[in-house]
Amino acid sequence: MRPAGLAVYNALQIATKMARPGATTAQIDAAIAEHFKRLRADPLFLNYPNSSPGKPPFPGVTCISVNDEVVHGLPGPRVLEEGDVVSIDTGCRLGGWCGDSAVTLPIGQIEPEVARLLDVTRGVLQLAIDLMGVKAWWSEVASEMATYVRDRGFYVVENFVGHGIGRQMHEEPQVPNFVSQQLKRSGDFRLEPGLVIAVEPMVNFGTKKVLPCADHWTQATGDGKPSAHFEHTIAVTDTGVRVMTAPPTPEELKIMAG
Repeated sequence: MRPAGLAVYNALQIATKMARPGATTAQIDAAIAEHFKRLRADPLFLNYPNSSPGKPPFPGVTCISVNDEVVHGLPGPRVLEEGDVVSIDTGCRLGGWCGDSAVTLPIGQIEPEVARLLDVTRGVLQLAIDLMGVKAWWSEVASEMATYVRDRGFYVVENFVGHGIGRQMHEEPQVPNFVSQQLKRSGDFRLEPGLVIAVEPMVNFGTKKVLPCADHWTQATGDGKPSAHFEHTIAVTDTGVRVMTAPPTPEELKIMAG
């Protein structure tokens, strides 16, 4: 799964370079589409079916969500402005295996408390990665993730969760960033070699409530305040936890160089 993970990592590097005042979300989406095309990688999000019957499939290769948009934002003519934050989520299949990752980026200078929201969301994802190497059950990780966010004054989104990933983008198990009732009843799972999951905390500034938008895809915060989203594809192996969508190692860079 590592080649797919590297393809997604590099896609988000393209997005990071482009995420400046004046850029449109459609331009970012088009650049990532071209990146996947060059690699002959299949974008996972393009034409993904809508859960609402009769509604349009997803039109882009990236979900691009701005400010109060939590997830599943549609790329289009929207121009990014100084002070915005933009969450960019994308995935691809390469060599028959999938990778999925997301980042939230500041556009120019942002408010200090919004910057702290991004830091906390990035931090809770790193906490999950660290804990996956020492805990036995996902519920133990999820509990500490929720506490980490709550203690810093923010809110974990509970409407959406992470997921298993492998040959398909969405596989079992579901991976909540909090201890849900389903996790308590029957959804918990062991952190053992062979497990690969997409862990994707979404953290809101002022409320955990999320509302659907009129485009039948975008989900936004219930109070109009900002949200942040970070995600990695993470494997548990015999030798420890490995992030499939992490930057290339020095050894990988040597291989890629020739």
